[in-house]
Amino acid sequence: MNYSYLAKYRDFEISSKIIDKLKKASSKKIRLMEVCGTHTVSIFRNGIRSLIPENIHLLSGPGCPVCVTSQSDINAFIEIAKKPNVIITTFGDLMRVPGSLSSLQKERGEGRDIRVIYSPLDSVLIAKNNPQKKVVMLGVGFETTIPTIASSIIEEKKNSISNYFVYSSHKSIPAALLYLTGNIKIDGYILPGHVSVITGTNPYIPLAEKFKIPCVAAGFEPVDILQAIYMLTKQIEEGTANVENAYPRGVSSLGNLKAIKIIDEVFETKDVLWRGLGIIPESGFKIKKDYYSFDAEKEFDIKVAEFEQAKGCICGEILKGMKLPIECPLYKKICTPDFPVGPCMVSSEGTCSAYYKYYGK
Repeated sequence: MNYSYLAKYRDFEISSKIIDKLKKASSKKIRLMEVCGTHTVSIFRNGIRSLIPENIHLLSGPGCPVCVTSQSDINAFIEIAKKPNVIITTFGDLMRVPGSLSSLQKERGEGRDIRVIYSPLDSVLIAKNNPQKKVVMLGVGFETTIPTIASSIIEEKKNSISNYFVYSSHKSIPAALLYLTGNIKIDGYILPGHVSVITGTNPYIPLAEKFKIPCVAAGFEPVDILQAIYMLTKQIEEGTANVENAYPRGVSSLGNLKAIKIIDEVFETKDVLWRGLGIIPESGFKIKKDYYSFDAEKEFDIKVAEFEQAKGCICGEILKGMKLPIECPLYKKICTPDFPVGPCMVSSEGTCSAYYKYYGK
């Protein structure tokens, strides 16, 4: 990584100037929501809450894909892992998410073949090296990760690979925000940087036009986030609602058209259950008919019910910005990163995990 390039986005003097402008511009009590787990961690790590005026409140939204994966999907993953001659591949954060009776980590301890991977290409290689096994990649993520998984499916169709499958639990951030806005008390959105690189800023325009909610796409360094907060505050103080871009080095209005085309080739939208948020229309992605042979749901036909969430866990309310982790009766008492009860504590990008790490144990 070119740290000299990033230095200006971490510069204390530049940050101080933005904070001074922010203090002069800010008079109203406002609630801003960051919709990206990486933003959540960066805000904590850089102490941004302590730098901005007290009347500006930052809330963490549903920007952690592991946190919003439904328990029924987790249960389905576990059931597939129990099948004979199956290899499960997954990103690491998913391992410890509790299902109703078990977790992927516990199942691996029982001898199931569950492997942590860092790219869909790892899953493809495992499938090629184990032709006698069915290799199932657990597709959990937002628009950021979907293109690489779609590409792997397209490539393996060309190569006539018959033992590679994807269980699609992918979700769309713009669709979720359009559904949730109006039901939560938010004055402005810090739009997710990684997702917006793919989608562009245009999908968020209805948030500004229909709901009059200002939106600003942001990068992940302190200067990026502070600039986005300033731009949002300025809009709110002036009574305007627009979609702006504080991350032009990564985000455009149209997004990555090639990546969008790849997604549209393999996936189509569907109504899907978000943990803690309910069913959100047209916010999930399912594999299209032309690629059914790669669809793990079709291959295994797993049917599991959505079980009751852990008693006392308020992860859903935290994801909506309605409550803070410290208001949860389980936080730091029963639920810790070593022994997580809810998904917001499991993922390194989960709000509860960030609170625990940066606000002290």
